[in-house]
Amino acid sequence: MDSLNRHEDYGQESLDETHLLADPIEQFKIWLREAEAAEIYEPNAFVLGTVDAENHSRSRTVLLKGVDERGFFFATNYLSRKGEAVAANPNVSAAFGWYPMYRQVLIQGFAEKVVGAESDEYFASRPHDSQVAAWSSHQSQLIENRAALDGQFDQALAKFDGVEVPRPDYWGGYRIVATRIEFWKGRSNRMHDRIEFVRHMTMDGVLSDWQVQRLQP
Repeated sequence: MDSLNRHEDYGQESLDETHLLADPIEQFKIWLREAEAAEIYEPNAFVLGTVDAENHSRSRTVLLKGVDERGFFFATNYLSRKGEAVAANPNVSAAFGWYPMYRQVLIQGFAEKVVGAESDEYFASRPHDSQVAAWSSHQSQLIENRAALDGQFDQALAKFDGVEVPRPDYWGGYRIVATRIEFWKGRSNRMHDRIEFVRHMTMDGVLSDWQVQRLQP
């Protein structure tokens, strides 16, 4: 395992507070487009962290499917482990790693279900077989073997052959409303740049303006 002993120099390209927009979500969009231009594999993939009702933490990779001023959109089975965790504790984290560019974006906030019409719109945009998969897989539940899983999929394919696939009521979208967004840029000697945007929920349930600060590496 040679990778355990590597000490790569991440270079001297800096990240300064003046390099970033005042709105971190707009800045995130810029970095995402730059990751796409750099042909990073699955640039919209991120690691979602949750804590369930038993206080157990879990992480898994999911795909970002939308981002706007409201937050970061992804979709899943509401009855999956992550869905059950969010129902018990909406506080989540998200980590985007664009490692060939020596960049990360780290997000903290809370996840909330989007309205049904928004879930319907996204579900309708998915390929037919991906829609079928939402019906055929009981996500996170045990199954005896791959053949049984393929059998469930084949049954669902037959059921929806040549017809429109409706969105299951147990499947839909979440939006991560961010309260903390950190832009990380690798530098030489592990003296990395970390610029963090923070906002807070006021007593009347309104999010404050973003404040920017620098963190030590």
